[in-house]
Amino acid sequence: MSMGFKVLGVGEVLWDLLPGGPQLGGAPANFACHAAALGADAGLVSCVGRDELGREALRLLGARGLDLSAVSIDAELPTGTVAVVMDSKGHPVFTIAGNTAWDAVKAGERAMELAAGSDAICFGSLGQRTAAAGAEIRRLVQATRPEALRVFDVNLRPPFYTADVITASLELANVLKLNETELPVLAGLYQLRGSPEMQLETLAGRFGLDVVALTLGAAGSRLFRDGRWTAEPARPVVVKDAVGAGDSFTAALVAGLLRQWPTPKLLAAASEVSAFVCTRAGATPELPQHLIRMFQPADVPVMISAV
Repeated sequence: MSMGFKVLGVGEVLWDLLPGGPQLGGAPANFACHAAALGADAGLVSCVGRDELGREALRLLGARGLDLSAVSIDAELPTGTVAVVMDSKGHPVFTIAGNTAWDAVKAGERAMELAAGSDAICFGSLGQRTAAAGAEIRRLVQATRPEALRVFDVNLRPPFYTADVITASLELANVLKLNETELPVLAGLYQLRGSPEMQLETLAGRFGLDVVALTLGAAGSRLFRDGRWTAEPARPVVVKDAVGAGDSFTAALVAGLLRQWPTPKLLAAASEVSAFVCTRAGATPELPQHLIRMFQPADVPVMISAV
């Protein structure tokens, strides 16, 4: 059930080829699915191929309640795929196919309308791996209202990023989300010094970021907001796989920010959501009612439909 906030994921939609079978993925698509589950009116700007994987992607995303009016279909390029294997700690290792449909994402008329009407837009570096796609995605981010959340989820996937893409994205963003493996890359790129918190405060000051979220796996998470740091411990769960956990964290973070929750509340909620996703296979498992209920007023019934 929508709470009135409009959010938009922009970039790749693809299939994660996991050891247990294929699962629909792509960080912007994962973000949008989780945001919809948590009560947002969520949409997606991307591109799929005119193939069976593309048709199934649209079916599943539509069943999650996403606005797909700005997802185009390419007649020549195949729907994206990523081979995923788990390392010894349950963390995903990706092999990403090149020259796929999501590289043809367009900032068309409908996509620009959705961006202009959004309360939050989420984008990353992988969707910008080609110059053309990067330009289209940044046009969409620039089309948002000044008060909108412009969330750069760094999402580094070597070799599919450049320093120029990261800098251009940071210049557009007012919210940054990254993990413990991505921070050293940014620290080297921008010659950041000191503790992780000091490095990110410097980065926030340089690019005018209002919020910085750092996820640390088993060490929990940190959030920089209103000039202060808040820490949250990790939840003790048995990890099935970590695919999509970061995207669910971002969706919950955005939901809390849009609701103007105090930092401890929104960080705890984001940690709860991402911890649950770690206990299930795939990037967008159906969230349990107790998590969805956290994001809804007490007098609003929880509505869940199976996919």
